[in-house]
Amino acid sequence: MGTFLSIVRDNWEWRKQIGHLAVFELKKRARGAVLGWIWLLIKPLIYILVFWFALEVGLRAGSGQTGNYPYFLWLISGLVPWFFMSDMINTGSDALHRYPYLVNKVKFPLSCVSSIYTLSALFISLFMFVILIVAYFLYGMPVDLYLIQVPILIVVMFAFWDMFSVMTSMVSGVSKDFAQLMKALSQPFFWLSGVIFNMSLLADHGFGWVVNLMYFNPVTFFCGAFRDALCYKQWAWENPWALGGFLVMLVGTAILMVVVYKRFHDEVADVL
Repeated sequence: MGTFLSIVRDNWEWRKQIGHLAVFELKKRARGAVLGWIWLLIKPLIYILVFWFALEVGLRAGSGQTGNYPYFLWLISGLVPWFFMSDMINTGSDALHRYPYLVNKVKFPLSCVSSIYTLSALFISLFMFVILIVAYFLYGMPVDLYLIQVPILIVVMFAFWDMFSVMTSMVSGVSKDFAQLMKALSQPFFWLSGVIFNMSLLADHGFGWVVNLMYFNPVTFFCGAFRDALCYKQWAWENPWALGGFLVMLVGTAILMVVVYKRFHDEVADVL
């Protein structure tokens, strides 16, 4: 518990530096692009349009998946949080190699290094959520209490994946093979986690055990929770198995983060 509180305290005490460096990270990512900041939004928007055209227009896969809800809204309700989670799996899991100067040349808490990238990824994600909400109202969806879940889910998503980044980046700091493994797992997570298909339909085809297994998949939980709030008009606790599975993963990730942080904290600087 002492290590966990130390990580939280470091992030709070260094919050201003983390914020400044997160903004600098965004500027650095936009600097090499011709369109600048706009490219950070155009890229995910292109992916959304491609998936919508391929799935609904081309394959006609949208019918029967969403009930009475617009398929485009249902699709982007899962894709927008996925873009953030994909960033964390691909790059957030190797954050220390992204900022080696903060590890070797600056006395910067290692747990805060991961928060820089997580926060910069969240900034982009917030713009995408704004686009999602605009689409929500353009489709004539109502203003109701279920929308309260959206900002709460964003905060919880940030906290979970920041802990995930601290845990995995420490391991990646001493093993480049682990970083490659995490990048390789990104695509399986996308195709198997219900980002672009209705996970509940698997139970109707005799794959109920897969649905039960996915209760412990944080990607599935967040995509489903945002869709519940925006499309299905359900509270997170109305699916206690999904919520329970996520809470198990939340606690498990926090414990693993503390164990890994204590184990590799002194070795990372030497390896990097």
